[in-house]
Amino acid sequence: MSKVSKNLPYIWVGTSIYKISEKPLASGDTITVLITWNIETLRRDLTNDQIKQIPRFDGFCCLPSHINHKREISNFYNEYHELSHTIHEGDCSNTLEFIKHIFGEQNELGLDYLQLLYLYPVQMLPVLCLVSRQRGTGKTTFLNWLKAIFEKNCTINTNSDFRSQFTSDWANRLLILVDEVLFDRKEDSERIKHLSTARSFKSEAKGKDRIEIEFFGKFILCSNNENNFIYTDNEEIRFWVRKVPPFAGELEKTLNTLFSNLVSEIPAFLHYLKNRKLSTTKQSRMWFTAEQIETDALRKLKNTNRTKSEKEIANHIIHVMELEELDVIRFTLFDIVNLLSKSGSKIEISEVKTILKDKWEMKHQENSNPYDKYDLAFDGTVSFSKAKGRFYTFNKTFFTKYFDDIDDNRNI
Repeated sequence: MSKVSKNLPYIWVGTSIYKISEKPLASGDTITVLITWNIETLRRDLTNDQIKQIPRFDGFCCLPSHINHKREISNFYNEYHELSHTIHEGDCSNTLEFIKHIFGEQNELGLDYLQLLYLYPVQMLPVLCLVSRQRGTGKTTFLNWLKAIFEKNCTINTNSDFRSQFTSDWANRLLILVDEVLFDRKEDSERIKHLSTARSFKSEAKGKDRIEIEFFGKFILCSNNENNFIYTDNEEIRFWVRKVPPFAGELEKTLNTLFSNLVSEIPAFLHYLKNRKLSTTKQSRMWFTAEQIETDALRKLKNTNRTKSEKEIANHIIHVMELEELDVIRFTLFDIVNLLSKSGSKIEISEVKTILKDKWEMKHQENSNPYDKYDLAFDGTVSFSKAKGRFYTFNKTFFTKYFDDIDDNRNI
């Protein structure tokens, strides 16, 4: 039983008094805030007996739980909000169909993701990104539905909200949702990546000192820009990017009532999650492996963020492979530099080495070995000779997998 009364919305924490109030937000939502109160004002508003009834706590904590939520923990006031849903067994077919629409062939992983959010809220999870150039795919509906499920433990932000130095509005939320996201600055991406695996975070409110808090927030990003809504690289394993298709079939027929149907099914869906068996086991600190959450949309995002030098090297190598009808080819660093120079591309050998070793994670032969050497002439023809060197081996499948638009960028 909570010591806090709705009829007496005050708490005494340490030596300070706070009034529990609902602060309106521009989105139409509210956030529970604790406003510092003074004893003189309190004495004007309340009787001495009422003041004595104000619950006292040693301090604040924020411990998320949806199954066994407690407002008071070891005489500390828990700022995490209890969900208002009364779960029960029932039909949630519309919800399951909607989740299948969002996650497609990764439907079971999507259900696992939602189940982990509900049952194990402190578990780190990948940054879920829903993208599509087309309108009417359900991305925003998905965000609003999550907001309806997790209520005040979830916030929908704008790009500027996330970039603001004042973070107290979302620092202790389970879900930080960003719609119409465009984080085209590398520091935005780095901040998201850092926070997605951070255990603590320095929160700051206007007019107050920064305080270090435990951080358990998960980010979900939505964007109509499929190619470069956020910066990432080939080694990135924290983003789960899904391209969401337009509605079709039965879901399309019920668009007018879809959201209300989803909301009405929340109690039954949470009962389903509570009793469902996870289809995966924990394989990494973010539960899923990079291979499990890899998608074509993620590869496309990585490809768009590749440097001009990377694309030039890839274009030249695949050009020779196609002329010679090869699936595998070998080049030394000097071969690649010479290949590029034939079309006027001046890329230093040190940059080529960095791209191959660090970005593409390739290794050359430890010793000098014989190989078939291919060279591109100024007239576009290819010459062949036998050579010896510490070569790298390139497979055509690597370029078709990680350079989806390579033909569009061909300029040789």
